[in-house]
Amino acid sequence: MPRCWYQVVLSTKLRNELPLRRSIPIKLSKFLQSKGHSARHVNQLPAKWHTNDSEICAIADQNQWIVISKDEDFRASFLLRRTPRKLIRVSLGNISNDALIELFSEHLALIGDIDKNQFFYLELGKINTLYTF
Repeated sequence: MPRCWYQVVLSTKLRNELPLRRSIPIKLSKFLQSKGHSARHVNQLPAKWHTNDSEICAIADQNQWIVISKDEDFRASFLLRRTPRKLIRVSLGNISNDALIELFSEHLALIGDIDKNQFFYLELGKINTLYTF
């Protein structure tokens, strides 16, 4: 089962748990669930939006979830400390929910493939970036 940041990540049928950050709409979580993935928004965690970044990283790493965020702090944490182990960063600024869902729809197969790595960083933006370990 694939796991994603506040949301779940995929394999052919996305099955990972993916935690979604508060800057990511709950609609993305519902979209991922509709595709067979286990996805959670940060507001579904016990401390909800009060959950700090280090707690999000710890929860995601413990459960092998993929963190999905727009937050640059997660990128810095991944590059400096390798946590969260699996990170998707959306760097497109303010885009509509429909555009965000379309973006993930286009990249679900790729996310399923890279989820097999112990560590990965995928940045979805004007130019996509991928690091795997």
